[in-house]
Amino acid sequence: MQYNFDQVLDRRHSDSIKWNAYPEDVIPMWVADMDFVSPQPVIRALQERVEQGVFGYPVALGNQPNDLPELRRLIVERMAARFDWIIEPQDILAVPGVIVGFNLASYCTTVPGSGVMIQTPVYPPILRAAQETSCTHQEMELTLEADGSYSVDWQAFEDCLTPVTSVFILCNPHNPVGKVFRRDELQRMAEICLRNDVVVCSDEIHADLVYPEYQHTPIASLSPEIAHNTITLIAPSKTYNLAGVQCSFAIIQNPQLREQYLSSRKGLVSWVNLMGLTAGEAAYRHGGEWLAQLMDYLRGNRDFVCDYVNHELPGVRMACPQGTYLAWLDCREAGIQGSPYQFFLQEAKVALQDGVSFGRGGDGFARLNFGTRRSLLEEALERMKQALLHKAG
Repeated sequence: MQYNFDQVLDRRHSDSIKWNAYPEDVIPMWVADMDFVSPQPVIRALQERVEQGVFGYPVALGNQPNDLPELRRLIVERMAARFDWIIEPQDILAVPGVIVGFNLASYCTTVPGSGVMIQTPVYPPILRAAQETSCTHQEMELTLEADGSYSVDWQAFEDCLTPVTSVFILCNPHNPVGKVFRRDELQRMAEICLRNDVVVCSDEIHADLVYPEYQHTPIASLSPEIAHNTITLIAPSKTYNLAGVQCSFAIIQNPQLREQYLSSRKGLVSWVNLMGLTAGEAAYRHGGEWLAQLMDYLRGNRDFVCDYVNHELPGVRMACPQGTYLAWLDCREAGIQGSPYQFFLQEAKVALQDGVSFGRGGDGFARLNFGTRRSLLEEALERMKQALLHKAG
């Protein structure tokens, strides 16, 4: 089936937070939510579930070793085929969203006052994880290189770990900078955490959205010792544009750590909703064709944005992201007084995500979501260009 990613959709009447947060004359390119219709097999599976007309309690994946065997099998096979990562069905737990997932990881590995380490600039809910779980916030800033790419300062990484550090929340592929960490980088981070008895919680929600020049490596796939010390979070939500159904999975190969994780729910987190499980299974079973076409389209959008930003937006630059559908715009040389986010919102009527919200290293930056139809992307970038030219006089 051929999918049309240029289709014009009216999302302002769909209860979309992305499209209703700003006035109608503003183009929203902020929250990481694509403007594409999800795969037809997912829509069909949801329709069939609705037509059944019964919406009782679903099986809670993770409570019993034999629940939802087909969904478990699909995930096991997917990890092996896509990432050469061998896991077992019992390693998989369902959680209602990756944000819930890494907060549970913090709860189950810490006590009040324990340290949660992160790398900034980073996805805002990760930035808030220590605060949300009554822990000590510890951070190191990724190093911005001259070409706009990012690297890890290994001395800063080691210095950030202290005797109170209990968990390191890794974001890979990284949001917002678009970095896909290399195998050697992951190996070094994992070994440092092992030496310091720090659990790794790896948010890999964008793992399927990596461009052909690069390869995603689950950090837990590096060795049995690293797997024993890792909680990995995956989801079909970013991949298949299913964020609203709140379906994700924690993969925990250490039985003791898995039990701690389940116990940390404390009656506050129950199961993934019925429609989420239905959508997730259909996406993993039948979504391959849609995903392949999506990645071709996103790659074209990525290359267009990278070329336009670096050649048409005065004083703005970006490195082409290795993964995700998010562009990290460095506006520090654009002569903008104050926040680039506010400037583009007010002068171009384009809503980006404020770089400051991603923590240290985000000042002077803005994040642009290019997971939308090309014509809208072109209009938004042209508005931004004209705003910059008008400012320059």
